[in-house]
Amino acid sequence: MTLGDTTTAAGPSAARPLRDVRGFWRVLLAVVAPLPMIAKGVYYLLSPVEGGAEFKDTVAAFAAHPQLADTLKWFDAVFVAGLVPATFAVAWAARRGAPRLTTAGALIALVGFLAGVSLLGGVLTPALLTVQHDLDIDAMAKLDQAWNNEPLIMVAGLLFIVGIVFGLGLLGAALWRSRVAPAWMGIALMAGGITHPFVPGHIGQGVGLLVTAAGFAGASVALLRMRNDEFDLPA
Repeated sequence: MTLGDTTTAAGPSAARPLRDVRGFWRVLLAVVAPLPMIAKGVYYLLSPVEGGAEFKDTVAAFAAHPQLADTLKWFDAVFVAGLVPATFAVAWAARRGAPRLTTAGALIALVGFLAGVSLLGGVLTPALLTVQHDLDIDAMAKLDQAWNNEPLIMVAGLLFIVGIVFGLGLLGAALWRSRVAPAWMGIALMAGGITHPFVPGHIGQGVGLLVTAAGFAGASVALLRMRNDEFDLPA
């Protein structure tokens, strides 16, 4: 047998078929989609202090509720870790029914969220670290002020807000127009994203984020309804 014959015999026809994992990714995205906003909504509802409070007021509130402050960081971790894949889930669910809206919304949202997640400091805030490690409050207050006044951080914060207001607003409209989920879910995503920065009080903000989570769950509904062939091409 020649070398050419050997190659033919062991060619693609003899290869083991690739495993189809589309169902795994489809269900995983469906499960992840609402979790970040649920976690952040619960964070705001349970928070012992308003989000825009002064540094020392935040430290005092955390010091008065140390176990709660330690618990809240885990809710915040779910939000930070899951926000980008959850946004991707919405975009993937709506992309065929409203391609232009989805593209615009996903681009704005993902740029803002990636800037926020990577640059804004994560879940271990100076106030929380001050309480958990008994750090000098005056020195940490100066650090917090310097951090918040850093131009790069200010730009990242602005991009994050733009991602929430405009990015999620467009993605909500795309989810609504694509008709892959009940219309009210797309409207919930639009309303939650647009109103969240302007709702006063941590209770109102928490409720607003839970409304947003209901919108993200629209992606879950759409993804779970899909067949694997609608979700993606086979391997």
